[in-house]
Amino acid sequence: MGERQGEGAAIVAADIGACIADQGFQEIPIRLAHGQAAGALPGPHRDPSDRMLIAQAAIDGLVLVSNERAFDAYGIKRLW
Repeated sequence: MGERQGEGAAIVAADIGACIADQGFQEIPIRLAHGQAAGALPGPHRDPSDRMLIAQAAIDGLVLVSNERAFDAYGIKRLW
């Protein structure tokens, strides 16, 4: 069973762009401004991936889909 689950992941990974588009989402490139904003974020939340997501949401005016309540301290819109 584990091998079959891995096969599904391999299919998605092989054409992630099409999978994203099929779901109605779009790719968000990481720009220099995102990196600068992520590095400048205040507070104890130090996870670099989370900080990048917060910065992208703040700069680009996006709603971040996450169950991380810690994100609320950064003044971004969060769904879930």
